Amino acid sequence: MSDPVNSIAEWLRTIFSNWGLSEGLITVILAVLGVVILAAFVLIIDIMLVWIERKIVARFQDRFGPNRVGPFGIIQPIADVIKLLIKEDIMPNGADKFIFNIAPIIALAAVLLLWAVVPFAPTIIGADINVAVLYVVAIGSIGTLAIIMAGWASNNKYALLGAFRTVALMIAYEVPMLIALLVPVLLARSMGMQTIVAAQSTWYIFVVPLAAVILFISSIAELGRTPFDISEAESEIVAGFHIEYTGMKFGLFYAGELLHALTVSALISTLFLGGWRGPFVDQVPILGPVYLFIKSFLVYYLIMWIRYSFPRVRIDQMLGFNWKFLTPLALFLLIVVAILDKLLVGTSQAVYVLVMLGANLVIVWATVLILRAYARVERKRIGEERPVAISPDTESSELVGQE
Repeated sequence: MSDPVNSIAEWLRTIFSNWGLSEGLITVILAVLGVVILAAFVLIIDIMLVWIERKIVARFQDRFGPNRVGPFGIIQPIADVIKLLIKEDIMPNGADKFIFNIAPIIALAAVLLLWAVVPFAPTIIGADINVAVLYVVAIGSIGTLAIIMAGWASNNKYALLGAFRTVALMIAYEVPMLIALLVPVLLARSMGMQTIVAAQSTWYIFVVPLAAVILFISSIAELGRTPFDISEAESEIVAGFHIEYTGMKFGLFYAGELLHALTVSALISTLFLGGWRGPFVDQVPILGPVYLFIKSFLVYYLIMWIRYSFPRVRIDQMLGFNWKFLTPLALFLLIVVAILDKLLVGTSQAVYVLVMLGANLVIVWATVLILRAYARVERKRIGEERPVAISPDTESSELVGQE
């Protein structure tokens, strides 16, 4: 069976037709079943991500990680879910109950909705819409709304401050992320995810690697992961917008963060790593999800590697890095790619790829030179402003005489 998903769908359609159901009702039932199965599959993976991440970070930090509940601690995430479910649900005094309760649901739902447009194979996709990239940007903004709802409804100044800082960071980094998303759209001449994947006879990461790097950095900032984890700056805002959440409500925020990291990895794999493309996938479409998740987990591993290797930076440094460096760089890259794409119409694929790749490398080289010159100027300025150190051998009488 080369395409089991669509074969099962046709089998169910035949059964429902024999029951006398109308074609419209059958389509709705199959759509609901598809949503439930996809959501359940993704959430099960999300639970396993807890174990995977804890084991990997344990190796980074030279320890064992979960190793008691089940073989290699593999059942530990199940125990964590049970613990969250039976914990006491606390509601702060003065909180807006409806908004407080619905915020974590919206945060998780916004991530789940992104999977509707992720193509798993040539014939396996939830919704093959022609504005899928625009859909991703729009749905991603709902997560920002959930954070500000949680901070405001908690009736806690630390939660509200954490929500303001997180939303400021997320809105700022949506700008270079959106610009970077326009690059594969420009190259494929479509916003449809399937069309973008099909157009990658050469993976776009080899054509416009700088766009992939910009999207990757912006996505980490959107996730709120180190070094951009300002939402969990415990020493400053006591854990941020979800400080008042307990039990499974906090668990939904945590699950949404982990799943969002995997979702971003899947989107980057789709836009720049060929998505489901791989050997024999046209003959055996079920290999498509395998290739997609292998690429996605490689990107996810890179996200984890960065998270557990870099310290947090300040909110002003984050915003300055975005507005003064990342956004101008993304805009310049988009302009260069657009001009070269127009000039290279009619050339061979090899020439197109080499010219685009060369332009990206030149931009990176020029950026490094500019940053080195800026660093020299800053070091000189700081050295001139630094006060003269007093030698310990200087007599106090000499200092008094100088005064």
